[in-house]
This record gives sequence, structure tokens and C-alpha cells, in this order.
Amino acid sequence: MDYTIKSFDELRKRFGEPSELAKRKVISFVDEHCRNYIAKSPFLILSTSDKGGYSDASPRGDSPGFVLVLDEKRIVIPDRPGNKRMDSLKNILSNPQAGLLFLIPGMSETLRVNGKASLTLDPELLGRMKAGGKNPLLGIVIEVEECFIQCGKALMRSGLWNPESWSDPSTLPSGAEILAVHSKLPGTSADDIKDRLEDGYRNRLY
Repeated sequence: MDYTIKSFDELRKRFGEPSELAKRKVISFVDEHCRNYIAKSPFLILSTSDKGGYSDASPRGDSPGFVLVLDEKRIVIPDRPGNKRMDSLKNILSNPQAGLLFLIPGMSETLRVNGKASLTLDPELLGRMKAGGKNPLLGIVIEVEECFIQCGKALMRSGLWNPESWSDPSTLPSGAEILAVHSKLPGTSADDIKDRLEDGYRNRLY
């Protein structure tokens, strides 16, 4: 038996109709409430895909207010030094559509923003997003098409902000060990990668 859902009609029959609140919650601009949420958020996830469908979800974070709100239709995300893969940036050059999920620690509701992305080297904008004494490498401009609050059920179920639900740090997976196994770099141990990571965290955040 095939249990795969193959049409939106099947989905609608299974889930039913959205409430009037859910239908009406989407706005097409950054109002004062969205602006305030963005100003308090230290973390977002940027979702992009290229024309061929290759998808990527990338974390972005800094001090609260690190995302610059230019006006009710444009926001700018600073792009700080990373691993130089540039997955999100390559996707944006191929397909400008992007989705953002903003989070505020301790708050269950998240803010979703969808729109068209572009990349800027405008020195005035980059200077406004200086951190650690350095400008970002570039700015990701989002031309806002949709803004809306996402209900907090997922974060409540996960216990994300509840320390009592957090794992014992000694049981957590090691990023260095995972990287060592996945990369298979000749002559490079998990300890070597751990040292590289820690050096980057100490000396190359900005």
C-alpha cells in the first residue's frame, strides 16, 4: 500500500481548514511589532534554494538587533566570516527567494519573514552593522513580501528554552569528532579539528 500524500486536496482533507486568525495573520511589510521583534532577536535561520532545487538552511546570529531594518520593506543581515562555502550566497545569486525564522530566547513564538534576497557591498550599510570592530563581509538584503508570527507549539514541545529538558553536556555529540569522520582529512585527528574550531571561535568570530 502506498501511504504517500500526492495532492494538496489530500492534505486539506487530513488537516482541515485554517482558522480565520491563521488566514489573516500575514502582513506584507515590517510593522512596529515585527521591527521590535527583530530588534530583540539574536538569532535567525536563513533558508534558500537554487534554481535546481538545492536547499540550504543556515544559522545567523549576533547581539540582539544585529539585523538592520532599513524601512518597512527592507531588512539587511550582516554576513560575518565563516567557512567560505557560501551555500546561502550562491543560492541567492541563482534564486532570490528566501525565508527567515527569527527566534528570541525564552519566547515560544517565532517570527517568519519571506521575500527576495540580494547581496550588497554598500559601505554605508556595512558600517552600520559593524561588530567586533569590523564590518561584515557583505550584507544580505531581504525585500520583504510576508511577515507573520508562528505559534509556539514546536518550541514548547521541544523544551528548547527549558534547562531541565537539556541533555547532560557530557553526553552530547562532539562536533570535532563528527567533522573528523566526515571529512577524512589525511593526518588530521578529531583533536586537531577541535583545536582549529576553538581557535576560530576565539580569534575569528568577526
